[in-house]
Amino acid sequence: MVLEVALIDVQPGQEDAFASAYAQARPWLADTEGCITVRMTRGVESPSRFVLLVEWDSIEAHEKNFRATDRFDQWRGIIGPFFAKPPVVEHFTDVPANG
Repeated sequence: MVLEVALIDVQPGQEDAFASAYAQARPWLADTEGCITVRMTRGVESPSRFVLLVEWDSIEAHEKNFRATDRFDQWRGIIGPFFAKPPVVEHFTDVPANG
């Protein structure tokens, strides 16, 4: 499993509209084969900053089943107009607790 972390800066004053757009767009992401969980959080100190957390079966599931399909185009078409700048996206894997 991998965790996709996307830092999303939204145009100031558009935060509530972005949150509504996310709710509308979420199924395009959440219903993708290989997507395990989806969670969007909002900054307390920086309310125009959101963090998207997506657990995927693999990086390939993210890239081939979502990014390389029209699902991504639909997703980005709904939420993209609210971006202040392109999101920063990285993948992470768990560190074993026993070393």
